[in-house]
Amino acid sequence: PKTDIVFLKVHKSASSTVMNILFRFGETHNLTFAFPTGGGNQLFYPQRFMARFVQGFSPKSPRRFNILCHHMRFLQPEVQKVVSRSAIYFSILRNPVQLMESSFAYYKGTSAFSRARSLEEFLNQPYRYYNPTDSDSHYARNLMTFDFGFNPDGVVSAKRVQLMLKAIEASFDLLLISEYFDESMVLLKETLCWDLDSIVSFPLNIRDGSTKSPLSNSIVEKIKDWNRLDWEIYTHFNRTFWERIDRDIGRERMRWEVKALRERQAELARTCLQGMGSVAPKDIKDSSLRPLQHGNAKILGYNLRQGLDNETELMCRRLVTPELQYSSALYKKQFAQKPP
Repeated sequence: PKTDIVFLKVHKSASSTVMNILFRFGETHNLTFAFPTGGGNQLFYPQRFMARFVQGFSPKSPRRFNILCHHMRFLQPEVQKVVSRSAIYFSILRNPVQLMESSFAYYKGTSAFSRARSLEEFLNQPYRYYNPTDSDSHYARNLMTFDFGFNPDGVVSAKRVQLMLKAIEASFDLLLISEYFDESMVLLKETLCWDLDSIVSFPLNIRDGSTKSPLSNSIVEKIKDWNRLDWEIYTHFNRTFWERIDRDIGRERMRWEVKALRERQAELARTCLQGMGSVAPKDIKDSSLRPLQHGNAKILGYNLRQGLDNETELMCRRLVTPELQYSSALYKKQFAQKPP
């Protein structure tokens, strides 16, 4: 199994679920994480990543960390200072239409979105609300482009798009697609030589359907236009994702692998969860398992079944622990000698 990993955690793209998979694998295999100095859950985002943002990094003794997975704005020369040269780099993308709808709910408090009454109102006159010089403007336009380290307000030319796609391809071994999450996990398992249980997960940081708004065709087109760079990234890597499946796994075996993954997930849901599925924040009985609520989104969580034996309880708890709580627990474990 590969143990040196860089995950670029792109916002609102099922990346908290992926992070839980990395946290569990790292914890069970006693790996080291590149934590932000002083803990926390972002590597000084939205600044471009610097090696000195990592707790325990020193240019004099370049210590290598196994897993780098907290939110950052990608800058590869700096990333290379904290991980081994053989590290596998991967990220996950999401359709920019759903990404924008999700961001509008989740980041409602940001300067670009706070005054617009609806996503439609924002898109009808974006420059009435959006100022590229605002420090939080990146949440409102080409968010994936920004996370990969590029200029989200760049002119969309064929040449720029090609350079951007080539740069991403040169840096990353694997780009997953959140709309095909199970297929993505199978591809990740193959790339990392992991076993099935290492990539099993329950969806984390997901929104209650009641806060989602349906989008008309005209809004969809406006979102694509407004996020043209993201759209180019997404359509390109959605295509190469399926090309890779055809080349490395084949559709027939992929169907079989996805079926095995879903069966294992259902089995774990029966073992671990009260009522089999996610619940509203107010219904989560164990406050340590309650996810952070943000903007206008209502983030769901889980209740564990009662009466599990210790070993099963620990496994189940890891599967449903929200990102911030899990990150904080791992930080305390890794830097036990330092008071947090």
